[in-house]
Amino acid sequence: MTERKGRERAERERRIIAAARAIAASEGWPAVTIRRLADEIEYSQPVLYAHFANRDAIVAAIAVEGFAELAGLLETAAHSPGDHRTPLRSVAFAYLGFAEAHSTLYDAMFTLPTSLRFAGADTKPEMRKAFAALVAVVPSSAQGREVAAETFWAALHGLALLERSGRIRPSAHDERVVLLVDRLFRDE
Repeated sequence: MTERKGRERAERERRIIAAARAIAASEGWPAVTIRRLADEIEYSQPVLYAHFANRDAIVAAIAVEGFAELAGLLETAAHSPGDHRTPLRSVAFAYLGFAEAHSTLYDAMFTLPTSLRFAGADTKPEMRKAFAALVAVVPSSAQGREVAAETFWAALHGLALLERSGRIRPSAHDERVVLLVDRLFRDE
């Protein structure tokens, strides 16, 4: 009985999250409200509140899913054959491709308000895994490997947002990635 209730609860949460992702992808995050979600999945608002304290908690759950997806993508990209900079470049291109292809998910992960925090005791495993995928491609000889990974990540995030908003030339996309990797890790 307890197992069944647990499965039913998990299924309701999956439906809520899936509906929120679908609405956000088609109409943007402002369209994602508790009322709209309740109507979409045919549950009452109190049922949604029994699963998630508020909209930000739903966004956080979606962000955690996004970090799991991003981690898998980066881990795959890190195994690209080539010279010692190839994994860095592949990870950079994969990261930027993810940000472009999944812009509403990327917003949930990085720009919308949530209680999610990195580098803390309560950091979600999916978030740790995504960051670990970045650290893994940073050369082991880099001083302050985690700081180098954070800097690499910050640069990629900046590029992702600037590219999406049209503030930098799309024609220089590949050149920027190569420059970033070559300059940031020039001594490696």
